[in-house]
Amino acid sequence: MHKTTYLIILYSIFLFAGNWGMAQDENRTLTFMAWNILHGGNDLEDGQQRVIEIIKEIDPDVVMMVETYGSGKLIAETLGYNFHLIAPEGTPLDDKSVNLSIYSKYPFGKRIDTEHPFYLGGREILVDGKKINVFSNWFYYLPWNNEPEKMGKSTEELLAWEAEGKRTEMIKKVLPYLENYAVAADTIPMVLGGDMNTLSHLDWNEETKNRHNDLVVPWYATKVLEELGLTDSYRELHPNPNWHPGITWDSKDAVDSHRIDYIFYKGGLRAISSQSYMAFFGEPIHLNGKEITYPSDHGFVITTFQLE
Repeated sequence: MHKTTYLIILYSIFLFAGNWGMAQDENRTLTFMAWNILHGGNDLEDGQQRVIEIIKEIDPDVVMMVETYGSGKLIAETLGYNFHLIAPEGTPLDDKSVNLSIYSKYPFGKRIDTEHPFYLGGREILVDGKKINVFSNWFYYLPWNNEPEKMGKSTEELLAWEAEGKRTEMIKKVLPYLENYAVAADTIPMVLGGDMNTLSHLDWNEETKNRHNDLVVPWYATKVLEELGLTDSYRELHPNPNWHPGITWDSKDAVDSHRIDYIFYKGGLRAISSQSYMAFFGEPIHLNGKEITYPSDHGFVITTFQLE
């Protein structure tokens, strides 16, 4: 073979490989799941196994788990995930007092520790050499009212009522961490998921005020994340809450259906699909044609992103 021809072939192969690699990056998708499994899944007989079955059917790349409580290590090992317990370094992975955790099919990078690991912490994950900062969170449920529109309060009075509770106190304590990572999200994307135990300002807007006693309420807990530049992935893709309420909390003996579990993100990702799932504790959920007894009192959220 002539030397020039040989060099042209090598160069063509190099260009093809480079373009193929770029195409792979452009088409890379990542599916995130946020789920409060309720007391480690242990309120139901064989509840951990039910948690495993549900995660297996969803097959997410990353899970942001709430109420891990000692179950995470077994669940992760059974499913083959890398496992990060959001607790001080050296904490046993099956510690039953630890609330939050993260599972990932991809390798972990740096730890993201906070002074408040019970309700916020994270871990860097590494996807094809790119970093994503992933956070799991839980905020306290008080103040809570099943039907706040019936409390006889104005918008301003509802916001004052919200501000008096422990949930707002928690959010303000971890806000500096979220702000720092949000500022850096143009360089390293971030995903925040979990159980915020709060209503969303995006669900109490002009489109829904006829169901909320004519109230439009910019609930602080979600509004403050929007002000940091974070996007509510489910509501971004399902902008009309009347058509897609996305309920993740519901009780049979009360009128209390609300969306209180979320996946937020910022930087370097594009949400391409998002779904909300809900089932009552101890009753069946149907996934991929399979019936699984549901082990939690919370629904869960799934969002798939394209890596940009």
